[in-house]
Formats: sequence, C-alpha cells, structure tokens
Amino acid sequence: EVQLVESGGGLVQPGGSLRLSCAASGFTFGSYDMSWVRQAPGKGPEWVSAINSGGGSTYYADSVKGRFTISRDNAKNTLYLQMNSLKPEDTAVYYCATLGLWGQGTQVTVSS
Repeated sequence: EVQLVESGGGLVQPGGSLRLSCAASGFTFGSYDMSWVRQAPGKGPEWVSAINSGGGSTYYADSVKGRFTISRDNAKNTLYLQMNSLKPEDTAVYYCATLGLWGQGTQVTVSS
C-alpha cells in the first residue's frame, strides 16, 4: 500500500521558515518523481514544486521560486520542502504527491 505522510507544518510569523517532510512507503521511492501541492482555504489545489526521481532536476511555481527548496533523500524514502521568507499567502495545507496520490497533508499557517 502506498503511503505518504507529511509532517513539519505549524504556525510561523511572516518572514519565518519551516521544513516539511514527507515519508513515503509502499513503492520504490527512488524511481518516481515527487511533487508538493498546497490548498488554501476556499481555493483549489495549487502545484508548488516538483523533483525528478534522482533529485537532479527541480521545478517551482513562480509564487514560491527563490523562497522554497525541494529535495529528497532516496536512502530515507523522504521528500522535503524547505520554506523560507514565508508570507501570509503561503498559508495552506501542504501535500506531497506521486502516482496520482496525495498524503493527508500538513497545515502551514503564516500569521503574526
């Protein structure tokens, strides 16, 4: 069974940082591209970032480019999202995604 379990969310002030993690199991993690997707209250899902299976290629939405960094550790079956210079508009539930599946999400709230 494929499982994606996100963690690391929380409440942070504008300008702060958080590091999200996604622990994957039930599939050969190192063989698949991975993504982060977020959904703000009352809005549809927004793709945030993606990384290829080997970790050598990364992609970002314009809204997070230069502030967020996606990475992965294939030995640990874990995906990361380092989020810096957070803004209130980054408030959302963040999901890792692959194989057409999402995890349960982790809440990120940016507020003073």
